[in-house]
Amino acid sequence: MSLYTLFRIVTIIQRIQTCGYAKKVVAKVKGKGMMKQDLQGPEVCTDPVRLTTHAVGANIFKQGEDPQLKPHDQYPEWLFELNLGTPKKLNEMEPDTWEYWKRLRKENILRNNKLQKGKKF
Repeated sequence: MSLYTLFRIVTIIQRIQTCGYAKKVVAKVKGKGMMKQDLQGPEVCTDPVRLTTHAVGANIFKQGEDPQLKPHDQYPEWLFELNLGTPKKLNEMEPDTWEYWKRLRKENILRNNKLQKGKKF
């Protein structure tokens, strides 16, 4: 260690010993009598015709509008076969698949984390 780094370590240790505890942070108010403005989310579309003909919320740009939905025959078959419900249980899956082993690993990690939570040191 060089002399400079040794000097820095000593000054840091002295500063820590003399500083004591940190003061509690006091919330500062910018102005008297001013109320905070509530943040509002985007407008929610409730028009049933627009919801069935457009992909509402898919437009990420400031200008423009949401893209229109195409007929079902222009989309691939696998899109309609996706599982949109709750994930399958481990005993419902086939043990030869990659999804089965991924799910098994995830459940074992969660189980071990729960067991480790109760142990002390």
